[in-house]
Amino acid sequence: MVVRPLLTVVRAGRLSYTAGLQLQQQLAKQKTVDFAEFRNFLLLLEHDPVYTIGIRTKGYTEEDEKRLRELGAEFHRTDRGGLITFHGPGQLVAYPILNLRQFKLSMRCYVATLEQTVIETCRQLGVLNASTTADTGIWVGDKKICAIGVHGSRYVTTHGIGLNCSTDLSWFEHIVPCGIEGKGVTSLSEQLQRQVSLSEASAALLESLAKKFNCQLQEQQQERVTN
Repeated sequence: MVVRPLLTVVRAGRLSYTAGLQLQQQLAKQKTVDFAEFRNFLLLLEHDPVYTIGIRTKGYTEEDEKRLRELGAEFHRTDRGGLITFHGPGQLVAYPILNLRQFKLSMRCYVATLEQTVIETCRQLGVLNASTTADTGIWVGDKKICAIGVHGSRYVTTHGIGLNCSTDLSWFEHIVPCGIEGKGVTSLSEQLQRQVSLSEASAALLESLAKKFNCQLQEQQQERVTN
């Protein structure tokens, strides 16, 4: 009988970007002799307003950083893939901390599976035309509904996705989201013309993720997390 990998779901609530990053790093730096002993986690959370930049900064200067901070958001440079994006209230952030060897996935296949998970989540909620394009992320027409930016080191993943549920989309007006000119952003609430909560989106995401990654899920509260 094939045993499916186990994934512990941590609902971390609302955190600053720094606190979320520290939690990721804590869970990713496990000392295990065998990859099968690695404990996989999925962090579900919401960030305070923050602009983040990936490893391809594409011209964002200290002046740009100052301008964005003056809007009331934090600003962080990160080691994830991708360009600039925004995280904030009303956006479901999911950080999978996985050892890909347990899932028998390459990094490329991991990203593709993550994309399919988000597409299936959107479809479950009623957004039927969410899809991938030549540009990163998940799109509805020419509007991005979910940003994807991941990092992998020694088969262990960090960072992940930001799915706009009821996000205030005006935050994106101050940047070129993910460095893509001439395209916009949207949210589940905008597409469905009703308020979509993080809890509703989380339930759909977990169902889709268990199916696409062929894994078992278990819940755990943040304060009980150990590795």
